[in-house]
Amino acid sequence: MKKVIYLSKVKNVLLGKSLRSDEIKHERLSRRWGLPILASDAVSSVAYAVEEILIVLVPLLGFAAFGYVPGVVGAIILLLLILVFSYSQIISHYPNGGGAYIVSKENLGEMPALVSAAALMVDYILTVAVSISASTMAIVAAVPSLGPFRVEISVACILLITLINLRGMRESSKIFGIPTYAFIIAMCIMIAVGFFKLFSGTLTPITYTPDQLTSVLPTQAFQGVLVLLVLRAFSSGCSALTGVEAVSNAVPAFKEPSQRNAKHVLYLLAGIIVIVFGGTTILAVSLHVVHLEGTTVVAQIAQSIFGRNFFYYIIQITTSLILILAANTAYNGLPLLLYLLAHDHYVPRQFSQRGAKLSFSNGILFIMVVAIFLVVVFHSDPHNLIPLYSVGVFISFTLSQYGMFRKWLREKEKGWRYKSLINMFGAIVTGVGSLIIFYSKFFEGAWMLAIAMPIIIYVMIYIRNHYAEVKKQLELTEFAPYYPRPAGMKGTPCIVLLQSINKATLKALNYANTISDDITVLHICRYPKHAEELRAQWAELQIPLKLKIIENPYRDITRTLKCYVYKREKDLGHGENLTVILIKYVANHWFDLVLHNQTTYFLEKILSRFKNVTSVIIPYHYSLDSLSKNGKDIDEDEVD
Repeated sequence: MKKVIYLSKVKNVLLGKSLRSDEIKHERLSRRWGLPILASDAVSSVAYAVEEILIVLVPLLGFAAFGYVPGVVGAIILLLLILVFSYSQIISHYPNGGGAYIVSKENLGEMPALVSAAALMVDYILTVAVSISASTMAIVAAVPSLGPFRVEISVACILLITLINLRGMRESSKIFGIPTYAFIIAMCIMIAVGFFKLFSGTLTPITYTPDQLTSVLPTQAFQGVLVLLVLRAFSSGCSALTGVEAVSNAVPAFKEPSQRNAKHVLYLLAGIIVIVFGGTTILAVSLHVVHLEGTTVVAQIAQSIFGRNFFYYIIQITTSLILILAANTAYNGLPLLLYLLAHDHYVPRQFSQRGAKLSFSNGILFIMVVAIFLVVVFHSDPHNLIPLYSVGVFISFTLSQYGMFRKWLREKEKGWRYKSLINMFGAIVTGVGSLIIFYSKFFEGAWMLAIAMPIIIYVMIYIRNHYAEVKKQLELTEFAPYYPRPAGMKGTPCIVLLQSINKATLKALNYANTISDDITVLHICRYPKHAEELRAQWAELQIPLKLKIIENPYRDITRTLKCYVYKREKDLGHGENLTVILIKYVANHWFDLVLHNQTTYFLEKILSRFKNVTSVIIPYHYSLDSLSKNGKDIDEDEVD
């Protein structure tokens, strides 16, 4: 018990005091703090988007490449404005968030929705890996001696940002907000000073040594198709658009009026990207900046404008910080997407549960594990990860645009003609962009997405069918299987833990009747609506046992159960024991274990610490040899 208290204190130190469920309204974001939290990914993209364009063009065209860069960036900014229009409409019509997944689900069907969900998962995970890796590159550019520790620095940053997000949305927004605003202000100052020098004639192109130019300039004239090269540069620069969808995915995270606040943040985000991305591009072209190993384009621009003075290091520090914080967009977007998928039964139910600080902590931990894996595998090099990056987000762009087009055609609300034309144009542009990005990046690593996304979709369909089959086997078609307690039966006091009333529940109650005449059926309530439904069903079935429901505003089942069992144990007579009955679901396959029994095993471990309490696990066997292909409706609380 002392160990439990110690761990609880450590948890409180790391995460802070637990929050009640009714305190969630205080955790929502205002426009002031919502902008840096949800815009950090898109804003930070300028730190490497221009560089990605130059990496494609300069090695083949030399300094002639700078004549094409403004056109490429202009096309990207035009696409940004189309996307902002589309996502503002999505915010208006889908206030519960979900973005491209919800739009595809309602307007295109199940499979496009799953494709969109898989694409968003890939995009969000890569947002963390790319942003953290790019941040580490900025740190190494300022302090080259840290180069050998690039992976370790990235992993430490992921752990830090995970911890901050576990502390809750309101707290993380204030921690991350100030550095984001600092980056925006610093970049605007750099652009303003750079423009002043440019127009006053004091800004001169950067001079490189012959050795530096040898590695980046072409050794012979470019003989390829120029259009394909420009399209490839466009696809690389489209990394600047990642994160635009995050605001529409997280509408419920804003304070009321949530839709209005989300729209304002989206418009502010677009304005900042146009200013910072466009301004950085003009300076990069004017200075003839080329990509060099060990430094970044932004670092070279800052050094050319300010020299190696204090403000140069301010640019490097804020750039590094914004790239770390860009990952925070994914920490707000993906857990909410997983929550929606969990409610639709495509991912394990654990992703629908809020943690101690009202954040979706299981989704946050999932991001951490996968992002660390990618950082280690790809050696924390953003140039290795970016080929995987833009494909996923452009697939979601395309599906959301086409979904909105179908919506306008179906509903024909006011202004539907011009709205449908804009969305159709956006769907065509982003669809073509998806193909270009996938084709141009295929041999650089995008081929892995052709394998990963179908696997993700297959797993989601499998989980859905699994839960559907479990629901089918557990549902009560009649109440006959329940057996009353035999007359004169004596035995130990007994608690049966209840989540929902189904066949497994009846098996546990029948077993309890064979060992006890003092049975309490206990439900620890995380969702009041579900508790009311449970009371009504219990009364309707007229089960002759005592149902006790404990309200649990902090959603921590283990703590509530420990307190209740502790009180019951104190009331035991000399030599008596208390039996707690839990249910374990037994499936055919070992990989189904991740979908069931996590809470059961955890509670059993907690209960084992009580001296006079015995845990009994009742197995319930079901067969999944032929998974149901239907099962469109699954109860919210069928299995844990």
